[in-house]
Amino acid sequence: MIGLIGKKIGMSQIFLDNGNVVPVSIIEAGPCPVVQVKDAQRDGYTAIQLAFGKKKKNNKPMTGHIKRAKLESVNRLFEIRVERIENYKAGATLDVSIFNNGDTVFVTGWTRGRGFAGGVKRWGWHGGPASHGSMAHRRTGSSGPGTAPGRIWKNKTMPGRYGNERVTVKNLEVVKVDKEKNMLYVKGAVPGAKNGYLLIMKEE
Repeated sequence: MIGLIGKKIGMSQIFLDNGNVVPVSIIEAGPCPVVQVKDAQRDGYTAIQLAFGKKKKNNKPMTGHIKRAKLESVNRLFEIRVERIENYKAGATLDVSIFNNGDTVFVTGWTRGRGFAGGVKRWGWHGGPASHGSMAHRRTGSSGPGTAPGRIWKNKTMPGRYGNERVTVKNLEVVKVDKEKNMLYVKGAVPGAKNGYLLIMKEE
């Protein structure tokens, strides 16, 4: 697998040559400098560490870590497992040109964080009666057996924190690659809100 770190710009639509229109997610993908190359003998596995973006100031450990790649600051670091590390070295840069129209990619991101949510919003409960005086429109209601086992069953849908989860959407088609602007147009929706960071992977 090989890929890039990207940022979700938003959604749009593209007309194909046959006149069909497809919804696309617009992703700013790369360029991503290689910060570190890990080999099996020293680290126990083979991988490359990619950087993306800039921030005002990094702390001293991060500054020392990215120094070998001749970078002043980075916003995100991701590690990608690769089988062969001979083609990569610290300081090299990967850009959107590694993708082509028609490629199939996996996109990993973090869903919108919605905070503490009730069961109706979190799990799609139907809710109680909507009439006046019901007093149980969106309440939890009975949640488990009484005497035996005297507790709530595991994995029962309950209110709680909703969103902010790492999600991977598989088998998305690359519709268009804009190498000049480092933009990737992927068919369908990808996780997260605008300006959220993504990891776009494809088979080598």
